[in-house]
Amino acid sequence: MQFLKILFWCLISFVAAIFTYGNWSWVTINLWGGLVAEVNLPFMMLLTFLAGVVPTWLYYRTIRWRLTQRLTTAERVIADLKPVVPMGADPGPVLAAPIPATTPPAPPKPPKQPPLELTP
Repeated sequence: MQFLKILFWCLISFVAAIFTYGNWSWVTINLWGGLVAEVNLPFMMLLTFLAGVVPTWLYYRTIRWRLTQRLTTAERVIADLKPVVPMGADPGPVLAAPIPATTPPAPPKPPKQPPLELTP
């Protein structure tokens, strides 16, 4: 499985390198106040990709952290609710309802059939 991961990332890197080599041109960006910036197209593509991925990734990590905190709190509450019995001590009687002894029901009897009449 590790080999497939490495192969996937190598393929992505190769495609990115081909894209960068084929599109190495300058892009003019008009900023506020009459400012003009010239950047390479691959760099501009990387910046727009990161502008979309980073906020989503931060949101995901925040949600995951909050859920981990909630799970830890719930586990702590459950651990506090369990009775602690010292080693070697008698835990006491088991407070379970006894299972009633029942006999299985009798099989159903076949219905009575009238006697067959034989006529000569």
